Amino acid sequence: MTDNSARLDHVVLWVRDPIASAGFYEKAVGLEPLRVIEFAAGKVSFPSVRLNEETIFDLAPLPMAPRMNMVPGGADSAGHPVNHVCLSLREDDFTALRARLEERSVPVSDFSYDSFGARGMSRRSFYFRDPDGNVFEARHYE
Repeated sequence: MTDNSARLDHVVLWVRDPIASAGFYEKAVGLEPLRVIEFAAGKVSFPSVRLNEETIFDLAPLPMAPRMNMVPGGADSAGHPVNHVCLSLREDDFTALRARLEERSVPVSDFSYDSFGARGMSRRSFYFRDPDGNVFEARHYE
């Protein structure tokens, strides 16, 4: 049986250098890069990285903003109107992510404890930025 319940399919992140961003998300965050070779060859408009089997982050180059005018003012979204995106991880993946970020001298916030999210109260969380200033929160619940 197919589960057609609502899910998050993708988030579009504005980035200056999609190939460098894909490298950051692969090496520092541990996500699988998608379509990077095709992007570099000019065959696709942007690469992506896979968060899980159902969700990806599209790494949209800033010069693409004028073409992203699906709704009035849509092209103006290339200025970080989203506060942050939160990644919910298993505790060991959470710990490994923080270690990879620190190894690469990516600034991370102090830990927060018992903050509310989609699955209730998380045990710990922290924040970091990608090279383009997009803010992420990482958390674990158990």
